[in-house]
Amino acid sequence: MSYLNDVLENIKAEKDGKFYEAVSEFFDSLKEYIDENEEFLKKNAILEKLTTPDRIIQFKVVWNDDNGNERVNNGYRVQFNNSLGPYKGGLRFAENVNVDTFKFLGFEQIFKNALTGQPIGGAKGGSDFTSKGKSENEIKRFCQSFMSELFKYIGPYQDVPAGDIGVSSREIGYLFGQYKKLTNQFNGTLTGKNPLYGGLNGRSEATGYGLLYITKYLLENRGLSLEGKTVVVSGAGNVASFAIKKATELGAKVLTFSNSKGYVLDEEGIDVDLFFEVSKNSNNIVKDYAEKRSSAKYFESEKPWKVKADIVLPCATENEINREDAKTIVSNGTICIAEGANMPTDNEAKEVIFNKKDLLYIPAKAANCGGVSSSLFEMSQDSGYVYWSSSMSDKQLDRTMKNLADDMEKVVKETGKDYQYAANYLSFKKVVKAIVEQGL
Repeated sequence: MSYLNDVLENIKAEKDGKFYEAVSEFFDSLKEYIDENEEFLKKNAILEKLTTPDRIIQFKVVWNDDNGNERVNNGYRVQFNNSLGPYKGGLRFAENVNVDTFKFLGFEQIFKNALTGQPIGGAKGGSDFTSKGKSENEIKRFCQSFMSELFKYIGPYQDVPAGDIGVSSREIGYLFGQYKKLTNQFNGTLTGKNPLYGGLNGRSEATGYGLLYITKYLLENRGLSLEGKTVVVSGAGNVASFAIKKATELGAKVLTFSNSKGYVLDEEGIDVDLFFEVSKNSNNIVKDYAEKRSSAKYFESEKPWKVKADIVLPCATENEINREDAKTIVSNGTICIAEGANMPTDNEAKEVIFNKKDLLYIPAKAANCGGVSSSLFEMSQDSGYVYWSSSMSDKQLDRTMKNLADDMEKVVKETGKDYQYAANYLSFKKVVKAIVEQGL
């Protein structure tokens, strides 16, 4: 049995399903390279080091609801690898999360962050708390209690959390305020803050915009353009919202967006102004948009993948595209799939996609790393007490995504492999080099 198989079997035995899926997918794409360098990697225990978090922090969060009852949730922070820089990764508040969730997300974050070319490591964390059905005061009290535990393990040069699913600028504000109370410091420990108190102009847009920038550049390398192309987008949150906006600005026609209740199809193209207007005060933006737009149709309890389009941008959640969805997308003649969400395409779906050799597939760790790139811009801004305008942030984001597209294109041309391999290869080599040179 090879060194790689030994490592994967040991991880599989731990029965962390999502983590095993993430690790096996990553290493499988690099199997040839790993086998060629097995002696060096095994001698330095590189694969074990990369798949073992530096530490897993779990704590209880006790908070009071509006009725004066004490409530208890679990808090987590998986500080996975800091070989390139301080730990960096979002906080997710959702009912179904656990250690396995944050291990797989933290592992992915190591390599996504490495692709930015910035000095940042990988981490992830959060809680099984959800803001659904909670009052504003309950959300505030929970965030304050959560930070009262988390603050012991984070700092501007140690670990810099950000937002993620269930953690918007509102939650970041409460978390940051409590951090300041506890430490008596104003620093860049949290990113995703309001620009009023140290946040970056353009941070909210960065993941969605970055997704379109790298898609634009990799299409151009094939002699293609975004202009005039039709686009299917899933999701209606932050990433999807700004992906829709930027795709429209670049001349594409966005046909869909979705949520857990269904999707909307607008044959005339999503009206960006109406989309953002409806999103301000809507419990179901998909249905409400369709009711206000004569050219739009609402499809309840369905996913948008049957809609024919040139480009598909999954921006909702993990594993939202399965094998049957992938078959439909491929049969629709789609020329590009770029992942705005984390791991939205499951492994069986990828088998279908990779069989279509002329289909441009841009994996999440490259396609959606614009957000974490801008997080580092915010850290730089805070550490230097300087101001970045929206145009400065956007120009730097564009440059970062173009550099990544160029680096990936070079690997693809040299090896004859795909962009998933290129992203994994580039990030793997950077992290391994840092681990070995620092004796970590």
